[in-house]
Amino acid sequence: MTIEFAQSAQSTLGVEWELALVDRSSGELVPVATEVLREIRANHPALQDDDEHPHIKQELLLNTVELVTGVCTTVGEAKEDLTRSMAAVREVTDRLGVELFCAGSHPFSAPRSQQVTDKERYAKLIDRTQWWGQQMVIYGVHVHVGVDSRDKALPIVDGLTNYFPHFQALSASSPFWCGEDTGYASQRALMFQQLPTAGLPFHFDDWAGYESYVQDMFTTGVIDSIGEIRWDVRPVHNLGTVEMRVCDGLSTLQDVGAVAALTQCLVQEFSDTLEAGGRIATMPPWHVQENKWRAARYGLDAIIILDAAGNEQLVTEHLAEVLNRLEPVAARLGCSAELADVEAIMERGAGYQRQRRIAEEHGGDLRAVVLDVVRQLRTGTSRP
Repeated sequence: MTIEFAQSAQSTLGVEWELALVDRSSGELVPVATEVLREIRANHPALQDDDEHPHIKQELLLNTVELVTGVCTTVGEAKEDLTRSMAAVREVTDRLGVELFCAGSHPFSAPRSQQVTDKERYAKLIDRTQWWGQQMVIYGVHVHVGVDSRDKALPIVDGLTNYFPHFQALSASSPFWCGEDTGYASQRALMFQQLPTAGLPFHFDDWAGYESYVQDMFTTGVIDSIGEIRWDVRPVHNLGTVEMRVCDGLSTLQDVGAVAALTQCLVQEFSDTLEAGGRIATMPPWHVQENKWRAARYGLDAIIILDAAGNEQLVTEHLAEVLNRLEPVAARLGCSAELADVEAIMERGAGYQRQRRIAEEHGGDLRAVVLDVVRQLRTGTSRP
Protein backbone atom coordinates (compact mmCIF):
# COMPACT_ATOMS: atom_id res chain seq x y z
CA MET A 1 0.00 0.00 0.00
CA THR A 2 1.21 3.49 -0.88
CA ILE A 3 -0.02 6.32 1.34
CA GLU A 4 0.63 9.77 -0.09
CA PHE A 5 1.29 12.57 2.41
CA ALA A 6 -0.38 15.82 1.37
CA GLN A 7 1.51 19.07 0.86
CA SER A 8 1.25 21.28 3.93
CA ALA A 9 3.12 24.38 5.05
CA GLN A 10 5.27 23.73 8.11
CA SER A 11 3.55 24.52 11.42
CA THR A 12 0.24 25.66 10.00
CA LEU A 13 -2.50 24.89 12.46
CA GLY A 14 -5.98 23.43 12.80
CA VAL A 15 -7.98 22.86 15.99
CA GLU A 16 -11.01 20.67 16.73
CA TRP A 17 -13.04 21.39 19.90
CA GLU A 18 -15.79 18.97 20.97
CA LEU A 19 -18.64 20.58 22.91
CA ALA A 20 -21.47 18.92 24.80
CA LEU A 21 -25.03 20.23 24.78
CA VAL A 22 -26.63 20.39 28.24
CA ASP A 23 -29.93 21.54 29.68
CA ARG A 24 -29.62 25.04 31.14
CA SER A 25 -31.32 24.11 34.42
CA SER A 26 -30.52 20.45 35.13
CA GLY A 27 -27.09 20.22 33.53
CA GLU A 28 -28.08 16.92 31.90
CA LEU A 29 -26.89 16.11 28.39
CA VAL A 30 -29.56 16.73 25.74
CA PRO A 31 -29.69 15.05 22.27
CA VAL A 32 -30.41 18.14 20.18
CA ALA A 33 -27.37 18.31 17.89
CA THR A 34 -29.41 17.57 14.76
CA GLU A 35 -31.79 20.45 15.47
CA VAL A 36 -28.92 22.79 16.37
CA LEU A 37 -26.98 21.97 13.20
CA ARG A 38 -30.11 22.29 11.04
CA GLU A 39 -30.77 25.81 12.35
CA ILE A 40 -27.11 26.79 11.96
CA ARG A 41 -27.25 25.69 8.31
CA ALA A 42 -30.44 27.70 7.84
CA ASN A 43 -28.64 30.77 9.21
CA HIS A 44 -25.78 30.29 6.73
CA PRO A 45 -26.96 31.63 3.34
CA ALA A 46 -24.35 29.79 1.29
CA LEU A 47 -25.39 26.33 2.54
CA GLN A 48 -28.12 24.10 1.14
CA ASP A 49 -30.29 21.95 3.41
CA ASP A 50 -28.02 18.89 3.22
CA ASP A 51 -24.69 20.71 3.18
CA GLU A 52 -22.39 20.31 6.16
CA HIS A 53 -21.23 23.51 7.82
CA PRO A 54 -17.49 23.94 7.11
CA HIS A 55 -16.62 24.67 10.74
CA ILE A 56 -19.42 23.13 12.87
CA LYS A 57 -19.72 19.35 12.62
CA GLN A 58 -21.80 16.38 13.73
CA GLU A 59 -20.19 13.89 16.11
CA LEU A 60 -20.80 10.35 17.38
CA LEU A 61 -23.48 11.38 19.88
CA LEU A 62 -26.49 13.65 19.46
CA ASN A 63 -25.42 15.56 22.56
CA THR A 64 -22.28 16.86 20.83
CA VAL A 65 -21.17 19.38 18.23
CA GLU A 66 -17.60 19.92 17.11
CA LEU A 67 -16.00 23.22 16.18
CA VAL A 68 -13.32 22.85 13.49
CA THR A 69 -11.06 25.67 12.34
CA GLY A 70 -9.80 26.22 8.86
CA VAL A 71 -6.08 26.16 8.11
CA CYS A 72 -4.53 28.82 10.34
CA THR A 73 -1.06 30.32 10.56
CA THR A 74 -1.12 31.36 14.21
CA VAL A 75 -2.84 30.23 17.38
CA GLY A 76 -4.49 33.65 17.60
CA GLU A 77 -6.06 33.10 14.21
CA ALA A 78 -7.33 29.69 15.30
CA LYS A 79 -8.89 31.20 18.42
CA GLU A 80 -10.67 33.82 16.34
CA ASP A 81 -12.01 31.07 14.06
CA LEU A 82 -13.33 29.11 17.06
CA THR A 83 -14.90 32.27 18.51
CA ARG A 84 -16.89 32.85 15.32
CA SER A 85 -18.12 29.25 15.28
CA MET A 86 -19.03 29.40 18.96
CA ALA A 87 -21.11 32.51 18.35
CA ALA A 88 -22.97 30.75 15.52
CA VAL A 89 -23.77 27.83 17.81
CA ARG A 90 -24.90 30.03 20.69
CA GLU A 91 -27.21 31.97 18.40
CA VAL A 92 -29.21 28.73 18.19
CA THR A 93 -28.64 27.09 21.58
CA ASP A 94 -29.53 30.21 23.57
CA ARG A 95 -33.00 30.16 22.00
CA LEU A 96 -33.38 26.47 22.89
CA GLY A 97 -32.44 26.82 26.55
CA VAL A 98 -29.31 24.77 25.91
CA GLU A 99 -25.86 25.52 27.26
CA LEU A 100 -22.42 24.44 26.03
CA PHE A 101 -20.20 22.30 28.23
CA CYS A 102 -16.66 21.03 27.71
CA ALA A 103 -14.68 18.70 29.94
CA GLY A 104 -13.20 15.27 29.37
CA SER A 105 -16.48 13.66 30.43
CA HIS A 106 -19.88 14.60 31.81
CA PRO A 107 -19.89 14.06 35.59
CA PHE A 108 -23.22 12.27 35.96
CA SER A 109 -25.24 11.69 32.76
CA ALA A 110 -25.64 7.96 32.08
CA PRO A 111 -23.49 6.96 29.07
CA ARG A 112 -25.77 4.23 27.74
CA SER A 113 -28.75 6.61 27.70
CA GLN A 114 -27.11 8.87 25.11
CA GLN A 115 -28.44 8.74 21.55
CA VAL A 116 -26.06 7.96 18.69
CA THR A 117 -26.02 10.02 15.50
CA ASP A 118 -27.79 8.21 12.66
CA LYS A 119 -24.82 7.50 10.39
CA GLU A 120 -23.59 4.16 9.12
CA ARG A 121 -20.03 4.55 10.40
CA TYR A 122 -21.25 5.34 13.92
CA ALA A 123 -23.71 2.44 13.91
CA LYS A 124 -20.92 0.11 12.80
CA LEU A 125 -18.63 1.36 15.56
CA ILE A 126 -21.23 0.76 18.26
CA ASP A 127 -22.19 -2.64 16.84
CA ARG A 128 -18.58 -3.78 16.86
CA THR A 129 -17.48 -2.33 20.20
CA GLN A 130 -20.72 -2.96 22.15
CA TRP A 131 -20.52 -1.94 25.83
CA TRP A 132 -17.25 -0.07 25.46
CA GLY A 133 -18.49 1.86 22.46
CA GLN A 134 -21.64 2.79 24.38
CA GLN A 135 -19.47 4.38 27.08
CA MET A 136 -17.87 6.97 24.79
CA VAL A 137 -19.50 10.01 26.39
CA ILE A 138 -16.18 11.80 26.27
CA TYR A 139 -14.96 15.10 24.84
CA GLY A 140 -11.56 16.26 23.66
CA VAL A 141 -9.48 18.86 21.89
CA HIS A 142 -7.45 17.85 18.83
CA VAL A 143 -4.64 19.95 17.39
CA HIS A 144 -3.30 19.46 13.84
CA VAL A 145 0.08 20.94 12.93
CA GLY A 146 1.30 21.03 9.35
CA VAL A 147 4.43 19.07 8.46
CA ASP A 148 6.20 19.98 5.23
CA SER A 149 7.78 16.57 4.61
CA ARG A 150 6.40 13.06 4.87
CA ASP A 151 9.74 11.88 6.27
CA LYS A 152 9.31 14.16 9.28
CA ALA A 153 5.84 12.92 10.21
CA LEU A 154 6.62 9.71 12.09
CA PRO A 155 9.65 11.07 13.99
CA ILE A 156 7.47 14.00 15.08
CA VAL A 157 4.78 11.55 16.24
CA ASP A 158 7.49 9.86 18.34
CA GLY A 159 8.54 13.22 19.74
CA LEU A 160 5.02 14.23 20.70
CA THR A 161 4.48 10.85 22.34
CA ASN A 162 7.29 11.73 24.75
CA TYR A 163 5.17 14.70 25.81
CA PHE A 164 1.94 12.76 26.17
CA PRO A 165 1.87 13.07 29.99
CA HIS A 166 2.43 16.82 29.84
CA PHE A 167 -0.63 17.37 27.64
CA GLN A 168 -2.69 14.85 29.60
CA ALA A 169 -1.87 16.48 32.92
CA LEU A 170 -2.58 20.01 31.69
CA SER A 171 -5.94 19.09 30.17
CA ALA A 172 -7.16 16.41 32.60
CA SER A 173 -10.80 17.24 33.35
CA SER A 174 -12.70 13.98 33.78
CA PRO A 175 -12.47 12.86 37.40
CA PHE A 176 -16.17 11.97 37.65
CA TRP A 177 -18.00 9.17 35.84
CA CYS A 178 -21.67 8.25 36.29
CA GLY A 179 -21.85 10.34 39.44
CA GLU A 180 -18.75 8.87 41.10
CA ASP A 181 -15.26 10.21 41.68
CA THR A 182 -13.02 7.72 39.89
CA GLY A 183 -9.87 8.79 41.72
CA TYR A 184 -8.32 9.61 38.34
CA ALA A 185 -7.58 13.03 36.89
CA SER A 186 -8.60 11.76 33.44
CA GLN A 187 -11.11 8.94 33.22
CA ARG A 188 -11.42 9.80 29.52
CA ALA A 189 -7.83 8.75 28.79
CA LEU A 190 -8.44 5.22 30.04
CA MET A 191 -11.93 4.94 28.57
CA PHE A 192 -11.05 6.01 25.03
CA GLN A 193 -8.17 3.54 24.71
CA GLN A 194 -10.64 0.64 24.98
CA LEU A 195 -11.69 1.18 21.35
CA PRO A 196 -9.90 -0.89 18.69
CA THR A 197 -6.92 1.01 17.21
CA ALA A 198 -7.19 3.73 19.87
CA GLY A 199 -4.51 4.43 22.47
CA LEU A 200 -0.79 5.00 22.11
CA PRO A 201 0.77 4.94 18.64
CA PHE A 202 3.27 2.32 17.52
CA HIS A 203 6.82 3.24 16.55
CA PHE A 204 7.88 2.76 12.94
CA ASP A 205 11.42 3.15 11.60
CA ASP A 206 10.17 4.64 8.33
CA TRP A 207 7.06 5.51 6.33
CA ALA A 208 7.13 2.13 4.57
CA GLY A 209 6.70 0.45 7.94
CA TYR A 210 3.63 2.56 8.63
CA GLU A 211 2.22 1.73 5.20
CA SER A 212 2.74 -1.97 5.91
CA TYR A 213 0.88 -1.63 9.21
CA VAL A 214 -2.06 0.12 7.54
CA GLN A 215 -2.18 -2.56 4.86
CA ASP A 216 -2.33 -5.24 7.56
CA MET A 217 -5.22 -3.43 9.23
CA PHE A 218 -7.17 -3.39 5.96
CA THR A 219 -6.28 -6.98 5.08
CA THR A 220 -7.44 -8.33 8.43
CA GLY A 221 -10.63 -6.22 8.47
CA VAL A 222 -9.68 -4.15 11.50
CA ILE A 223 -10.39 -0.88 9.66
CA ASP A 224 -12.30 0.26 6.58
CA SER A 225 -10.58 3.65 6.39
CA ILE A 226 -7.30 5.10 7.67
CA GLY A 227 -9.28 7.56 9.80
CA GLU A 228 -10.35 4.63 11.99
CA ILE A 229 -6.81 4.51 13.38
CA ARG A 230 -7.59 6.59 16.45
CA TRP A 231 -4.18 6.86 18.11
CA ASP A 232 -3.54 9.52 20.74
CA VAL A 233 -0.99 11.05 18.34
CA ARG A 234 -1.14 10.21 14.64
CA PRO A 235 -0.08 11.31 11.17
CA VAL A 236 -2.96 12.52 9.00
CA HIS A 237 -1.84 11.81 5.47
CA ASN A 238 -4.66 13.54 3.58
CA LEU A 239 -4.08 16.82 5.44
CA GLY A 240 -0.29 16.68 5.67
CA THR A 241 -0.40 17.09 9.45
CA VAL A 242 0.45 15.43 12.72
CA GLU A 243 -2.54 15.39 15.07
CA MET A 244 -2.28 15.62 18.86
CA ARG A 245 -5.43 13.94 20.25
CA VAL A 246 -4.53 13.29 23.87
CA CYS A 247 -6.21 16.27 25.53
CA ASP A 248 -9.37 16.07 27.59
CA GLY A 249 -12.01 18.67 26.77
CA LEU A 250 -11.00 22.17 27.84
CA SER A 251 -13.51 24.62 29.27
CA THR A 252 -12.06 27.93 28.05
CA LEU A 253 -10.73 29.22 24.75
CA GLN A 254 -7.65 30.42 26.63
CA ASP A 255 -6.79 26.85 27.61
CA VAL A 256 -7.46 25.57 24.08
CA GLY A 257 -5.02 28.19 22.82
CA ALA A 258 -2.44 27.14 25.40
CA VAL A 259 -2.36 23.48 24.34
CA ALA A 260 -2.44 24.48 20.67
CA ALA A 261 0.59 26.72 21.19
CA LEU A 262 2.49 24.02 23.06
CA THR A 263 1.74 21.54 20.27
CA GLN A 264 2.71 23.95 17.50
CA CYS A 265 5.98 24.90 19.22
CA LEU A 266 7.01 21.30 19.87
CA VAL A 267 6.30 20.28 16.27
CA GLN A 268 8.35 23.22 14.99
CA GLU A 269 11.20 22.36 17.36
CA PHE A 270 11.18 18.74 16.18
CA SER A 271 11.14 19.91 12.55
CA ASP A 272 14.15 22.15 13.21
CA THR A 273 16.00 19.23 14.83
CA LEU A 274 15.37 16.96 11.86
CA GLU A 275 16.38 19.62 9.34
CA ALA A 276 19.65 20.10 11.22
CA GLY A 277 20.38 16.38 10.84
CA GLY A 278 19.47 15.50 14.41
CA ARG A 279 17.36 12.62 15.71
CA ILE A 280 14.35 12.64 18.01
CA ALA A 281 14.84 10.42 21.03
CA THR A 282 12.32 7.69 21.80
CA MET A 283 11.51 5.82 24.98
CA PRO A 284 10.70 2.14 25.46
CA PRO A 285 6.97 1.54 25.01
CA TRP A 286 6.62 0.43 28.63
CA HIS A 287 7.86 3.87 29.75
CA VAL A 288 5.40 5.61 27.44
CA GLN A 289 2.54 3.42 28.67
CA GLU A 290 3.45 4.06 32.30
CA ASN A 291 3.55 7.81 31.67
CA LYS A 292 0.06 7.70 30.22
CA TRP A 293 -1.28 5.94 33.29
CA ARG A 294 0.52 8.25 35.71
CA ALA A 295 -0.80 11.38 34.02
CA ALA A 296 -4.34 9.98 33.89
CA ARG A 297 -4.17 9.02 37.55
CA TYR A 298 -2.31 11.94 39.12
CA GLY A 299 -2.63 14.80 36.62
CA LEU A 300 -0.35 17.71 37.50
CA ASP A 301 1.03 15.75 40.46
CA ALA A 302 2.38 12.98 38.23
CA ILE A 303 6.06 12.11 38.41
CA ILE A 304 6.88 11.18 34.82
CA ILE A 305 9.65 9.21 33.12
CA LEU A 306 11.76 11.51 30.96
CA ASP A 307 13.97 9.21 28.91
CA ALA A 308 15.08 5.68 28.12
CA ALA A 309 17.44 5.78 31.11
CA GLY A 310 14.45 6.04 33.45
CA ASN A 311 15.15 9.52 34.84
CA GLU A 312 12.04 11.03 36.46
CA GLN A 313 10.69 14.46 37.34
CA LEU A 314 7.45 16.09 38.49
CA VAL A 315 5.55 16.92 35.31
CA THR A 316 5.05 20.59 36.23
CA GLU A 317 8.76 21.05 36.92
CA HIS A 318 9.66 19.57 33.57
CA LEU A 319 6.97 21.65 31.84
CA ALA A 320 8.49 24.83 33.27
CA GLU A 321 11.82 23.88 31.71
CA VAL A 322 10.14 23.03 28.40
CA LEU A 323 8.33 26.39 28.29
CA ASN A 324 11.58 28.28 28.82
CA ARG A 325 13.24 26.27 26.06
CA LEU A 326 10.37 26.90 23.63
CA GLU A 327 10.16 30.69 24.13
CA PRO A 328 12.27 31.52 21.04
CA VAL A 329 10.20 29.09 18.95
CA ALA A 330 6.97 30.68 20.18
CA ALA A 331 8.29 34.12 19.24
CA ARG A 332 8.97 32.89 15.68
CA LEU A 333 5.47 31.41 15.43
CA GLY A 334 3.68 34.38 16.97
CA CYS A 335 2.22 32.44 19.90
CA SER A 336 4.26 33.70 22.87
CA ALA A 337 1.17 34.89 24.76
CA GLU A 338 -0.66 31.61 24.22
CA LEU A 339 2.36 29.53 25.25
CA ALA A 340 2.55 31.58 28.46
CA ASP A 341 -1.04 30.49 29.19
CA VAL A 342 0.32 26.96 29.78
CA GLU A 343 1.98 28.32 32.90
CA ALA A 344 -1.34 29.88 33.92
CA ILE A 345 -2.95 26.42 33.89
CA MET A 346 -0.24 25.10 36.19
CA GLU A 347 -0.60 28.05 38.56
CA ARG A 348 -4.39 27.89 38.99
CA GLY A 349 -4.81 24.13 38.57
CA ALA A 350 -6.25 21.87 35.90
CA GLY A 351 -9.92 21.13 35.24
CA TYR A 352 -10.07 17.99 37.37
CA GLN A 353 -8.83 19.93 40.40
CA ARG A 354 -11.41 22.66 40.00
CA GLN A 355 -14.22 20.15 39.48
CA ARG A 356 -13.37 18.37 42.72
CA ARG A 357 -13.17 21.66 44.58
CA ILE A 358 -16.56 22.82 43.26
CA ALA A 359 -18.11 19.46 44.17
CA GLU A 360 -16.74 19.69 47.71
CA GLU A 361 -17.95 23.27 48.13
CA HIS A 362 -21.47 22.19 47.08
CA GLY A 363 -21.73 19.08 49.23
CA GLY A 364 -21.02 16.69 46.39
CA ASP A 365 -23.60 18.21 44.02
CA LEU A 366 -22.25 17.44 40.55
CA ARG A 367 -24.84 19.66 38.91
CA ALA A 368 -22.84 22.55 40.39
CA VAL A 369 -19.76 21.16 38.64
CA VAL A 370 -21.52 21.14 35.28
CA LEU A 371 -22.90 24.65 35.71
CA ASP A 372 -19.46 25.93 36.73
CA VAL A 373 -17.93 24.48 33.54
CA VAL A 374 -20.80 26.03 31.56
CA ARG A 375 -20.04 29.41 33.14
CA GLN A 376 -16.34 29.11 32.34
CA LEU A 377 -17.08 28.33 28.71
CA ARG A 378 -19.48 31.27 28.42
CA THR A 379 -17.32 33.84 30.18
CA GLY A 380 -13.98 32.58 28.84
CA THR A 381 -12.33 32.51 32.23
CA SER A 382 -11.85 29.97 34.98
CA ARG A 383 -11.69 32.66 37.67
CA PRO A 384 -14.62 32.77 40.11
